[in-house]
Parts: sequence; structure tokens; C-alpha cells
Amino acid sequence: MLKELTVEEFVREVASSSPAPGGGSVAALAGAQAAGLLSMYCNLSQNRSKLGDLVDMLHQAGEEARFLMTRLTEAIDEDTVAFNQVMDAYRLPRETAEEKAARSKAIQEAGIRAAEIPQQTARGSLRVLSLIGEVAARGNPSAITDIGVANLQAFAGVAGACYNVRINLGMISDQRIVEELQAEVNAIMEEGQNLYEKNRELIEKEI
Repeated sequence: MLKELTVEEFVREVASSSPAPGGGSVAALAGAQAAGLLSMYCNLSQNRSKLGDLVDMLHQAGEEARFLMTRLTEAIDEDTVAFNQVMDAYRLPRETAEEKAARSKAIQEAGIRAAEIPQQTARGSLRVLSLIGEVAARGNPSAITDIGVANLQAFAGVAGACYNVRINLGMISDQRIVEELQAEVNAIMEEGQNLYEKNRELIEKEI
């Protein structure tokens, strides 16, 4: 599994001539790293004598960040599996009418899955951005640059995942599904951009 590789092994795998893992898996990793940094920031902000009731809020944010980190880490492999399923569907035989119908059905199912996985990554990364906005500059000031990098990585997770949703929509013939996915990805991208910019301004004031 990709998530079990060392950092060096994963980077080398990405750099190889194989098309997967690609941008979708890397976007999921970016989101997972952002969630990890967010969790660390919250863990470093547990001094109740200085932060008072904020400690409870930071603890809850850290717990959610760890959940998101796990989910986004799982998406690293899920994205590559979805891509491989698309490739397998396109390789199916198409000599007879039955084979053509089966191949077309498989491509549609794989295409929808290939769009849904990065959509989930985008949602998770967007939630990380939202949590960053809630806690940034309210925790340990020594870790402000860590939450700053988390903000960068979370937005990379959002934008990279949205790119992958959009490119996979071309495989889907059901326009209702296409329109639903497109509408959500547009909304996620807009909200992600706004959150990222607000977080960045807040964080940079503290550095």
C-alpha cells in the first residue's frame, strides 16, 4: 500500500513512469499532512494557565484533525485504486455488442468513482482549512509557522483534489451526476480559496 511506503519510496514511486500514484494521491497526502500539522499545533497548545477555556476548543479541534488525517491518508491509496479501475475498464474487450455495453458500463462506474474519491479529499481538506481558521493564532505562538504550513498544504489538498474531480467528469455520461459534482467542486474551490486567504492573513500577522 502506498501509505505504508517510506517518504523516499513514495516520492520515487510518484516520479516513476507509471501514471499512478499521481496528483490525486499527492493531493490526499497534502491534506493529510495539513491535518497532522494542525493536530500538532493543538497538542502544543495545552497550557490551561495561559489559554484557559481555549484549551478545550483546541483539544476538540486536534481530535477532529487526527480523524481527518486518518481519512485523508486512506484516500492516498483509494485514489490510485480508482485510477487503476478506470484503466482496467478501458482495457475491456469491445468486439461484440455485449462486450461494448459491459465496457461502457464499467467505464461509467469507474469514472464516477474516480471523481468521487478526490471529491472526498477536497471535502476533508476544506474542513482542515476551516479548523485552521478556528484555531490559528489562538494556540502556542511558537508553532504559528507550523499552522501556516498546514494552511498551505490544506489548500493544496483542496485545489489538487478539485482538479482531479474536474478532469474525471469527462468520462461520465450521466449529466445529472456531472452537474452535481461540478456544482459541489466549484463551491468547495471558492470556499477553500477564501478560507486559505483569510487564514494566511491572520497567520502572517503573527509571524
